[in-house]
Amino acid sequence: MMENDYNSTLFYFFCTFALAVISQVIFSFIFPNLLSFLFIITVGFFTALGSLFVFTYLKKRNASIVRFKIDQLEQKYDDLLKKHELYEIASKATNDTIWDWNIKTNGFIWNEGIEIVFGHKKENIENNLQWWFNKIHPEDSLKISVKLYESVNEKLEKWQDEYRFLCADGTYRYVSNRGFLIKDETGVVVRMIGSIQDVTKQKREEQRLKLLETVITQTKDSVIITEAQEKEKGIPKIVFVNPAFHNMTGYKPNEVIGKSPTIFISKNSVKNNIKQLADALKKKEEFTFESLNNKKNGEEYWVNFSMIPITNNDNLHSHWISIQRDISVEKHREKEREQLISELTQNNKDLKQFSYITSHNLRAPLSNLTGLLNLIDDIPIENEELKEIISGFSKSTALLNETINDLVKVVIIKDSLSIQKEDLQIKEIFENVFNQLSFLISIKKPIIKMDLDKAPNVSVNKSYFESILLNLMTNSLKYKDDVRQLKISISSKKNGQNTLVTFKDNGIGIDMKLNKEKIFGLYQRFHDYPDSKGLGLYLVKSQVESMGGKITVNSEVGVGTTFEIAFKNNAHA
Repeated sequence: MMENDYNSTLFYFFCTFALAVISQVIFSFIFPNLLSFLFIITVGFFTALGSLFVFTYLKKRNASIVRFKIDQLEQKYDDLLKKHELYEIASKATNDTIWDWNIKTNGFIWNEGIEIVFGHKKENIENNLQWWFNKIHPEDSLKISVKLYESVNEKLEKWQDEYRFLCADGTYRYVSNRGFLIKDETGVVVRMIGSIQDVTKQKREEQRLKLLETVITQTKDSVIITEAQEKEKGIPKIVFVNPAFHNMTGYKPNEVIGKSPTIFISKNSVKNNIKQLADALKKKEEFTFESLNNKKNGEEYWVNFSMIPITNNDNLHSHWISIQRDISVEKHREKEREQLISELTQNNKDLKQFSYITSHNLRAPLSNLTGLLNLIDDIPIENEELKEIISGFSKSTALLNETINDLVKVVIIKDSLSIQKEDLQIKEIFENVFNQLSFLISIKKPIIKMDLDKAPNVSVNKSYFESILLNLMTNSLKYKDDVRQLKISISSKKNGQNTLVTFKDNGIGIDMKLNKEKIFGLYQRFHDYPDSKGLGLYLVKSQVESMGGKITVNSEVGVGTTFEIAFKNNAHA
């Protein structure tokens, strides 16, 4: 451009000089005496005129050039503005965090995503590479820095990696970071522009899926995945089986994939559950049944077979997942248990029958013996030795008769599936018991404390409940401590859904460490008392449980014994 302007100026000066020469020649003929003066005037005039013309031309020319330059700058500014707008729009349209690293100056620029996604405010961000590295998890930082600088040094077109990035709240998020190198005209790497994408959700989902995969592959239960049922009839085809399936059935995956599960499910099992199975398949509902299957070698095994429908993201049924749990051992134990229950039931029947027969067959001879002993009492016997023998025989007969009567009571209680109950006041039942034991109470002279005024009614069998209280009261009187006066405390109250009856004394007590498991046992004796038969507490427990109650005991030698009996509250109380 400058060379053209220079040539143009020379051209205009040459033309002006030529006009001046021509004018001088003309004026020399007209004014010969003023030749020198006219020459000077002519040259000056045309020189001034040429200079004015050149100045005007150059001014317009320079204005045009300046306008052109300004237009170019404005166009570049518009282009940059549009690119910046596109950049801002792209930044807002994506969840990515955009960054720009000036490798020469080590300057670092972040877009708004660094605050929107990770919470870092602009005033807290340092515009250098070190700030970024400080936010990378310590376990990931070394790996990232090595790979990043390796990418820059080798001038790789792009770099990508995953790591954990620190948020403003102190938590870490999994991110995927991608960077692209920018080189100058000489091929030197000057910048890297990239984006950080939060992949925490995907990473956790990936970890969850890996965990589920581990569970499926490591579980001992057989897992089968079948396709969604496309036809109205038939069982869906298998698309996946886990390793446990091979261990359980003996079939390899390639032997069953693409086939129906009926290849190993017993036809009889399917037949027995065909209606429920068909309904579950049609309604796409979970279904569970037990099946007797066949292994590849023909061996039978029992499984608990469950089918669960699986839906995709569009909530459309996509697959069935079936879990087989081998229950052969449980089935074998169940069969043994049923057989044992059957045998025990039969033995129980036999024992009851034996008890009835024994009690019936012994009653007649005992009645005869009792009658004969009564007759002998009317005959005077002078022989003292014979008299002692007959007396001992009479006592033994009486004890045997009592034992048979007690056994009959036990059999009756155990054989009674249901007993008649009625609403009773506990205080009235105790009064009846006291009347029956009035003679023994007058001899032992115990201090009796009763807290039954507000006691709720209980729904019990009257005879059983009187027998229970009679046994407990008799034991307290019988096993009193000879050193201190006997104290008996009786109370009743509501305790949640139960009515609790407490019977407490300060008698000689029982050693619970030695006898805890035998307290309510049959024919268990804990003291050397001549009339003790070890049957009372067994009858008490049997009678309590036959009425749906529970009894517990707490006792200490030299301190006393406490019985607690719990009955369900009367619904109308």
